[in-house]
Amino acid sequence: MDFRFDIEFFKKCFADIVSVPSPVGFYSKLNSVIEKYALSFGEKVTYDNKSTAYITLDGEDNEKTVLIGAHADTLGLVVRTVDSDGMIRVRQLGGVNYSNLEGETATVHTRDGREYTGLLACQSHSVHVFDDARTAERNENTMILILDEDVKCKDEVRALGILNGDFISIDPRCQFTENGYIKSRFIDDKAAVACCFTMLKYFKDNNLKPKYKTIFAFPYSEEIGLGGTYVPEGVSEYIALDIGLIGPGYEGSERAVSICAKDATAPYDYELTTRLINYAKSAKCDYAVDIFYHYGTDGNAAMRAGNNLRAAAFGMAVYCSHGMERTHIDGIENTLKLLAAYLLDI
Repeated sequence: MDFRFDIEFFKKCFADIVSVPSPVGFYSKLNSVIEKYALSFGEKVTYDNKSTAYITLDGEDNEKTVLIGAHADTLGLVVRTVDSDGMIRVRQLGGVNYSNLEGETATVHTRDGREYTGLLACQSHSVHVFDDARTAERNENTMILILDEDVKCKDEVRALGILNGDFISIDPRCQFTENGYIKSRFIDDKAAVACCFTMLKYFKDNNLKPKYKTIFAFPYSEEIGLGGTYVPEGVSEYIALDIGLIGPGYEGSERAVSICAKDATAPYDYELTTRLINYAKSAKCDYAVDIFYHYGTDGNAAMRAGNNLRAAAFGMAVYCSHGMERTHIDGIENTLKLLAAYLLDI
């Protein structure tokens, strides 16, 4: 089938969604944006008690229910403590690589709704001042957040309303190049979220229904391994729409869709993964099948939690995962083609 997706819509949706802070567990800002996009296609959003957002579509056959999980959480930080000189110490949310956070703008979100930007830096922040500026390890004990405020002590930071445990988001710095590359933090997994809405638009524009009852799920704790642990009743297949990886020993590329056959925990369901490979062939996708070592998805989290379902995973491959990531619009289109072929069962 010759799929034609609205790629300009995808780009606008991704840029919009990736700009909304949603580090692990911080759902208060993005859920309203998810509701806005759902409403634009005549769909409503429901929530569980973990604030996971769901959009449910009737299928041609509602005897079977499948779920597409695109996690809405990103890597982030929380305030650990404030030093006597007003510098903020942090703890990580998810698999943060501090070496590629140095020099980034970050925002502290207080419990009463205030926001303050700052600069993430190593405490040995300058080669002109510190002998170990180049060699000091970048980790939770050496990284600081320097607020963009006139504060010189702990009491002045506390007077801003900043408390230990406040969430800290990181500037995504989203860019689109003229030749199709996408560079941004949090392509993992905001690009997958945008793919879900692009698919909703495709279904509406073409007056289509998925083959089976379909739930789109947007959990907020994938980066700590908990996003898929609760699954709505009746789901028999869980597709984790998540990034693929690029590196030595991998077949994937930025222009292809990566199908994950096994992650760090276990292989994905044999029959469902085989079906995805066949869907990729029928949809004429550029695709690769890989196993990912330092990697996991909500699909395997769902299986580990004891849910009675099959799980599989696929998505656009990126360079520099958990850093300033890069993919290509061709990889997005191939991901959309595979998603459409799965949902339509063709």
